[in-house]
Amino acid sequence: MFLTASAFLDGLTAVNDKINTFVWVTLGLVLLIGTGVLMTCLTKFFQVSHVGHWWKQTIGSLFTKRVSGHTKDKASISQFQALCTALAATVGVGNIAGVAAAIVSGGPGAIFWMWAAAFFGMMTNYSENVLGIFYRRKVDGEWAGGAMYYLKDGLGAKKGCKWIGKVLAVLFACFAILASFGIGNMGQVNKIVANFESAFKIPALSNIVLYEGVSLYAVIIGVVLLILAALIIIGGLQRIANVAEKIVPAMIVLFILGSLVIVGIHFDQVGAAFGAIFNSAFTGKAAWGGAVGITLKQVITWGFKRGVFSNEAGLGSSVMVHSSSNVREPVRQGMWGIFEVFADTMVICTLTAMVILTSGVVDLTTGNIVAGTDGDATLVAAAFRDAFGPVGEMFIAVAILLFAFTTVLGWSQYGSKAVEYLGGKRAKQIYKVVFVLLIMSGALLTSSLAWDISDTFNGLMMVPNLIGVIVLSGQVQKITKNYVDRNLKHKNVEPMLSYDPRIQKQMADDLAADKATVAK
Repeated sequence: MFLTASAFLDGLTAVNDKINTFVWVTLGLVLLIGTGVLMTCLTKFFQVSHVGHWWKQTIGSLFTKRVSGHTKDKASISQFQALCTALAATVGVGNIAGVAAAIVSGGPGAIFWMWAAAFFGMMTNYSENVLGIFYRRKVDGEWAGGAMYYLKDGLGAKKGCKWIGKVLAVLFACFAILASFGIGNMGQVNKIVANFESAFKIPALSNIVLYEGVSLYAVIIGVVLLILAALIIIGGLQRIANVAEKIVPAMIVLFILGSLVIVGIHFDQVGAAFGAIFNSAFTGKAAWGGAVGITLKQVITWGFKRGVFSNEAGLGSSVMVHSSSNVREPVRQGMWGIFEVFADTMVICTLTAMVILTSGVVDLTTGNIVAGTDGDATLVAAAFRDAFGPVGEMFIAVAILLFAFTTVLGWSQYGSKAVEYLGGKRAKQIYKVVFVLLIMSGALLTSSLAWDISDTFNGLMMVPNLIGVIVLSGQVQKITKNYVDRNLKHKNVEPMLSYDPRIQKQMADDLAADKATVAK
């Protein structure tokens, strides 16, 4: 007897829910936080003990040619471009809808655990990027790096681990490709279309329904996004990076300014908002929205899960872009990884949470949700609408458009690097065409199942990646100590720049030449 389509989808949903729970909650969160704590301890709390240094070397050096200047080398992009491209994929719908979902489902205490995940996630992201630079190599004249390479050449170099490293590298690449099609493409486009249709209503187009839930308006938006994405993605990393460095800083600054205005208007509620976060972080007793009697485990789980979903620390995704940087020191790019998590979670997600908790869209006493209970961008849109009128709601729709669209651009690079690892240059070109065409599927989706399955693949990426980071944690510790000894303690020791002797020599010579130039 054949299953009906509905029964098949119900079964698929049930299976995916079990896998998702195991990957993200049972296994993933333990691995993620455990790795973050391990790397924090091994690097002697680098994100705190050297906060002045990494701040100076990242945002403090933003206007120096070394960081923001474009490179003539087609094999790489500038450090700032690498950051913007990584942030393009990292700062997305999760920073708005994800934070709202965490508060609705886990209460305001979830924000505390989101901060905790980010604190340790800084060093997970740092470690990934250090390994990404250390184990990268040139493929077809362009720098290629990521979890695939440090799994194969780093973990695989350990005694008896050659095949384990190769298998884990292939698994990571496969999961990255599948996740790029879902969360990195169709899920983002689907969210753009839904929010744009709601904020910028054109009844003449919305009323023309092609099939259940999909209007002509949605198709037109999809076509426009497809064309724009094709013009950028087919042009390769250089073009993606050029677009990202212009859009990402602007969209982040505008969102921060808008959020600060709302928090400023409701400044008298800031103390109560922080009080709600800290009071419910360790109790989980309050009723919030549709969740009554939230347990402490739920509060922690929602905070950790949404924090990681937002900043992607531990997934090994952004390493594939960071590895294309023109940087020579692995630790210097690692510090940009720290800043990436800081900007994403400690700044943007915190402001989103404060907008929700101070603006009255959530009752801090009863936990009743005034603006809806779906955990989507509704709460943030309502807060902006109350402060700025209809323009505020439109602003959030545009913010989601830019956040989600740049996420599509960033993930196209992640997927293409994974395909390149598995199938070479020609396979990468085919992937880009398929990726662009799938944008239309995102505009036509009516079910959340595709998003949920993609979320599972996204989580599956972190398992082989974190195994690699844990096994190679000693290497990260040595590289960090080497950097600190040379640059902060001014010891005369040989730099650790690459696992490959040829690249090591070239990078060391270039580093020495740079220092000689500065000395003059």
